[in-house]
Amino acid sequence: MKETETQFDESSSKIEARFLELGVKVQASEIKTKLDQLINKYKVPPEEARRNVINYFLKKHNIPKAQFFTPRETQQVKVSDIKEDGKWVTLRCKVVKLWETNQESISQVGLLGDDSGVIKFTKWAKAALPPVEEGKSYILKNVITSEWQGQFSVKLNKTSEIVPIEEDIEVGSTPIEFSGAIVDVQSGSGLIKRCPECNRALVKGACGEHGKVDGIYDLRVKAVMDDGEKVQDILLNREITEGLTGITLDKAREMATEALDQTVVLDMIKSKIIGRYYIATGSRLDRFILVESIKQDTKPLEESISKLLATAKPAAQEA
Repeated sequence: MKETETQFDESSSKIEARFLELGVKVQASEIKTKLDQLINKYKVPPEEARRNVINYFLKKHNIPKAQFFTPRETQQVKVSDIKEDGKWVTLRCKVVKLWETNQESISQVGLLGDDSGVIKFTKWAKAALPPVEEGKSYILKNVITSEWQGQFSVKLNKTSEIVPIEEDIEVGSTPIEFSGAIVDVQSGSGLIKRCPECNRALVKGACGEHGKVDGIYDLRVKAVMDDGEKVQDILLNREITEGLTGITLDKAREMATEALDQTVVLDMIKSKIIGRYYIATGSRLDRFILVESIKQDTKPLEESISKLLATAKPAAQEA
C-alpha cells in the first residue's frame, strides 16, 4: 500500500529534525524522494525503507549509528498517553503478564500496566537487559513506542534501562469478562507464521518491518463474540487456542502438510467454536480482549432447554 503525501512529509520531517539536532543539514525533499523510491517503486516495507534512508545519510555524513539512535532525556508518560510511533518514553509500570516466546531474538514479551491501562512490551535478547518478573513494578527508561495495524506497543533495547521499585503499582485495566456466542473467526487466525525478528504475524510471507523472512509457526484465534446486544473482538494466543480447540501447534502443522493448505486448520477451528457460547476473561488492549481464560457457557443451553420444556407442557396437557 502506498504511503500518502502526509505520511512521507511526516517521516521526512522527523528524519530531517534528528539530523539537525546532530548539526547536519539534510534536505527533507531528498529524504522524501528516497523514501518514495524504496517504498513505492521497490516495494520495501516502510520501516525498513526509513532505516535504509537513515543509514544512507549516516554513512554519507560519517555519523555513528549509536549517536543517531541514542535517546535524549525521555519523558515519563502513562500507558494511555502512548499514541505515537517511534517515540522514546519512560514508563512507571507493573509487569501484568509474561508470555512464552520461542524466538531467539526476543528474551521476554508480555503486558505492562499502570493506572491508565495496559500495553504489550517486547524485550530484545541482544539488549542483554536483566529479566523482569510478573507482578513486579519497575521504572522502564528509554523504551521506544511502536505501532502496528493501529495497536501500540513498546520495545526495550540496549539503550533502555530497567529499574526495580518496591511500589505495587495499581493497574487500571481490571480483568474483563465477556459472555456470548462466537459468531466469526477472522482471517489471520489458525496456523500462522511470525517474523523471527519482531514477532509480528507475516502477511503473504512478509513482515511489515523486515520484509520477506523465514517465519516461525504459531497458532492463534482472532474471533468475534456476540452477547445479543453488542459484539466484542477477542484474541487467543497459542496456549489458549490449543486448550480451547484441542488442536496443538504440531497437529496443525501436520494437518497443513497433509492437505498442502494451511486453511484446513482455520476451517477445523471454525467448525469447533463458531456458534458455541463461551465466557472469556482477559485484559483489554485496544478493541481486543487478550484472553487469559475461556470456558463454555452452559447457561444459554439450559435456558433454551427450559423454554422448550415450558412450551412442551401446555402441548402435552392439551393432548
